[in-house]
Amino acid sequence: MSSLHLMLPSLARFDDAPMLKRWLARGDRLPDASRGREAQLREVFQVPGASLPTAALLREHCTHDAGENLWLCADPAYARVEANGARLLACGDELQLTREEAESLAQPLRPLFGDAGAPLEITKSATWALRLPAGAQLPAFVSPEAALGADLLEQLPQGDAGRRWRALFNEAQIILHSHPVNAARRERGLIPVNALWFWGAGTLPMWVKSDLKLAISDDPLVHALGGRAGVKHLPATPDALDEAPPGLQALLDIASLEPMPIESAWLPRLERCLRRNATLRLAFASGERFRVKHWHRWRVWRKP
Repeated sequence: MSSLHLMLPSLARFDDAPMLKRWLARGDRLPDASRGREAQLREVFQVPGASLPTAALLREHCTHDAGENLWLCADPAYARVEANGARLLACGDELQLTREEAESLAQPLRPLFGDAGAPLEITKSATWALRLPAGAQLPAFVSPEAALGADLLEQLPQGDAGRRWRALFNEAQIILHSHPVNAARRERGLIPVNALWFWGAGTLPMWVKSDLKLAISDDPLVHALGGRAGVKHLPATPDALDEAPPGLQALLDIASLEPMPIESAWLPRLERCLRRNATLRLAFASGERFRVKHWHRWRVWRKP
């Protein structure tokens, strides 16, 4: 492959990664970008609109029925109450819900959202969505990535436009609080599902464009974007790098992995890509950007 775009976790997490630090020291520092996963994705996928319509993209990818509807993610979540408020601590796949648990949890919530004109749909066990009326006016929503660990009240939709959604958030919490599924999960040492997190609103985009030919990722959203852009995808295993033909513009999404597996399992494979004259572009979730070329390894005077 001639160009490989890497999506990585935050740079601060790589304190004990000597090979990566050597690469960064010898490579070129590029201008920083916005923080977060959406910024990483928008560097390789062009989508109309100011925000990524995650709910519609995932719905179409998983069930092929997004149509022209307006969708909003309503993902199962866990919020912890504290002395000075509450914090969102887990959302979506982190909860490791089964399909049976998801359906059981959703059952008492359906009348709440149905009466609000926003039927609740279970796309996957950890991916829930609301089908909203056409033309519904929505407030700004915060992604789980940005909200995790932060003061919950500051992350919920604000102002008059957000009042209805704050009320729905609170009512969903009341319904979920004493759900038998949560009692069973606590007995098994699992965290409960005591909230829904609203985010990723939008309709299915008319188009998605990309220069990529291959996306190596386990993220359904990457697969959804790639599918609409005509990009082939492979699961994120180190062997996938060996399967990729030379000369491709490719994406490697390992942003959800821990730094040590990246350093031990992935960087040696990527080192071989560099020796085959590939150019690596490193995009960290924290916003830092670097470019590493095969000849940069001779910049031995640059020390980490």
